[in-house]
Amino acid sequence: MIIERRMTRNPVTATPEMSIAEASALMKKEKVHRLPVLNKERKLVGIISEKDILYATPSPASSLSIHEMAYLLSKLTVKQLMSKDVVTITKDTTVEEAARLMVDQDLSCLPVLEDGRLIGIVSKSDMFKILLELFGARHFGVRVSFLVQDKIGTIASIATAFAKEGIDIITFGTFMGNDPSTSILTIKVQGASVQKVIDILKPLVSEILDVREV
Repeated sequence: MIIERRMTRNPVTATPEMSIAEASALMKKEKVHRLPVLNKERKLVGIISEKDILYATPSPASSLSIHEMAYLLSKLTVKQLMSKDVVTITKDTTVEEAARLMVDQDLSCLPVLEDGRLIGIVSKSDMFKILLELFGARHFGVRVSFLVQDKIGTIASIATAFAKEGIDIITFGTFMGNDPSTSILTIKVQGASVQKVIDILKPLVSEILDVREV
């Protein structure tokens, strides 16, 4: 899957000249946690987050009054606090590549550019929604994790066994096993009892690790 199918299109944006107070109010109004920053030519020049604003806000324990703090925030601009070295992706970037970038570089979001123009944004929340889909979390069924030998034909044999019994596989995920020779598979199926699923899998897998109705 490519990121174009899961990105938030036409995200709310800020300008470099916008005050921090205005940017904060805009985030609250639009219920977002960060704003891409576009210059007059509509080019991406930075990104500002709630965390950036929080760090710049004087502590309640300071000697400043509420009015003084509000005045200071009204004088600070987005340009002064925004992150300028923004990692971006294109609409054709795969979901897994976007996730890798977020994890490896500890990013909370990735602006999506096309020909230098901002067309969308992907956040950690978007990635969590994808994870829910991958695991079929919104569908009721039998979820089972099991250990298998990492060899050609393993997944095919398991899928065939369920198909012969007329059981629908909702999701099928693979993960690293205890060593390079094994893999952990997690599937969710509909149309079968827990015991039926166990009976089908036992001859085909090394060990059933977890099974439950969810």
